[in-house]
Amino acid sequence: MMTFRNTLALMAAVLCLLALVLPMGNVAGISLSLWDDTGLLFFALVLIAAATGIISGKLTGRAADILMLVLPHAGAWYLLARLDIADQDLQSGYWCLVMASWLAAWIFVDQLSAKKPKTLSLQRLYGVVVPVLFGVWLLLLWEILVRGFGVPTVLLPPPSMIGVRFAASTAILWADFQQTFLKAVLIGYALGCGSAFLTAILIDRVPFLQRGLLPIGNLVSALPIIGVAPIMVMWFGFDWQSKAAVVIIMTFFPMLVNTVAGLSISSQMEKDMMKTYAAGYWQSLIKLRLPSALPFIFNALKINSTLAMIGAIVAEFFGTPIVGMGFRISTEVGRMNVDMVWAEIAVAALAGTAFYGVMNVIERACTFWHPSFRNG
Repeated sequence: MMTFRNTLALMAAVLCLLALVLPMGNVAGISLSLWDDTGLLFFALVLIAAATGIISGKLTGRAADILMLVLPHAGAWYLLARLDIADQDLQSGYWCLVMASWLAAWIFVDQLSAKKPKTLSLQRLYGVVVPVLFGVWLLLLWEILVRGFGVPTVLLPPPSMIGVRFAASTAILWADFQQTFLKAVLIGYALGCGSAFLTAILIDRVPFLQRGLLPIGNLVSALPIIGVAPIMVMWFGFDWQSKAAVVIIMTFFPMLVNTVAGLSISSQMEKDMMKTYAAGYWQSLIKLRLPSALPFIFNALKINSTLAMIGAIVAEFFGTPIVGMGFRISTEVGRMNVDMVWAEIAVAALAGTAFYGVMNVIERACTFWHPSFRNG
């Protein structure tokens, strides 16, 4: 039976066989084949043998895991080294090996995904390894494709160029991170989510407000950020306060709607049971309804963790001191320093991902009883 993994192995083997007969590239007018590069030739032959072993079922277990971990990354290293040759024109054989190496890494990820670890530590390890490998190969393919096809750095710089600029500009990046994330994002996020949560409690306590405040909240959420940001700059000045105000506007409505929905999730039977214990409104709210609403509340917190970053950066396009991620991006784009722009994007992506991860960890700690977090 031809499984998905066997299909990947067959495709990788076919691509390696094609690379054996197709030209690798031209260097100074001389056509070179795979047989002229010992390292890549060895990689192709070993990958063909490994693919044959996987398809036949003879390469399994830990040996297959180790081989499919080492093989594609060694091949990627050789492929990257080939890019350093000056005055060359890469041709179809080279790109066949690139695809074969990527398929080999895919096979390894598929092998990891099929495993069912018995211990929680191994489950967490596999849960980290798979996305890390995906990210590594995304960067590798980005590097190879951009440099291999000679894409102008103004359009898309390779990750190596972005990494060099990142390392050389840590002081600037840290100052921008402090201005945008530690001030505007965190303060606006806390005030926006906190005020929305309190408003949701008020709406739940006074049903009349649900008919009055929710439509207004919906109206505010529909306001375009590019229209609100300049107004906030005029009201609160050019510093982080105006950016925090934009973040408050963006995070208020998702938190309000999710909290109101979560507070109404408790069944009538549960509410009647609390009444039989002579529980008042606040006792019922704290002991029954708020715990039931936690999954909804954390959904809003996770959504807002990304909205807050986007809102703060976009707001900085409309007026800011000479510091901040949005200011740096708009300025460096005008100077055609695209590598610096991508370095700022990397900082924003890392900060947003870490922020979302923290919210996810807190959610697990607070809602461990929820069915989505139960094992088996």
